[in-house]
Amino acid sequence: MTIHRGPTLPYHVLASVTPCPPGWLVQGAKIQGATFAPERPRVYRTFTEILDERPAYELIVVNAPVGCRDHPSDPPRHCDVTARHLLGVRGAAIHNAPTRPVLAGTMGWREGGLDAVTATLLPRYREVATEMSPFRQRVVFEGNPELSFFQLNHDTSLRRSKRLVAGRDERFEILNRHIPGGIGGLLSDPPPGVAPRHQLDALALLWTVRRVWGRGARRIPQEPEWDSEGLRMEFVF
Repeated sequence: MTIHRGPTLPYHVLASVTPCPPGWLVQGAKIQGATFAPERPRVYRTFTEILDERPAYELIVVNAPVGCRDHPSDPPRHCDVTARHLLGVRGAAIHNAPTRPVLAGTMGWREGGLDAVTATLLPRYREVATEMSPFRQRVVFEGNPELSFFQLNHDTSLRRSKRLVAGRDERFEILNRHIPGGIGGLLSDPPPGVAPRHQLDALALLWTVRRVWGRGARRIPQEPEWDSEGLRMEFVF
């Protein structure tokens, strides 16, 4: 995978991005040599604002589909199927990506074979689909928090849902062992409208951002798959 690295600053600015009720939760970090310093989370109203931020984020891992099928009768994306198989008991956290007619609004989400959870996120997914191009994939990669936690947990799926207190505690403990300086301070005083589960997702994806930057991330499928617009359909974790 090719990563764009900007030359202008003495450090590099990276970010994970996940949908939240007010818009998009962005968990940024600065990296300089071996120093990786997460920053306070921020909320952006639109995905375009994230891409237009200055100084620019040099690497983004987003929890939203990048690349999609052309029609509901097409088979699901290979990355979605492979991720579900890999996660086993947590595989239901990987939803099929919407197809182009659904994203374009010419087909309803039920007709397009989507579940209700994905339907609620369609406005966010449309933002990403509008902005994405093969050129942008130098910077923007698709991730999923459950895959990030799988990797953090020694290639073992988590036991509980993030909607349960026990599930959030499980995620907190795992992240706290890996994120430099712990995550307690990052979770205090969250942005308005942002739930703890959104912050935990963003921090897990931030770990993946660091792995992608260091060229240590895995991707599925291993053999690249492209959609009809030339976008890679893959997860990094």
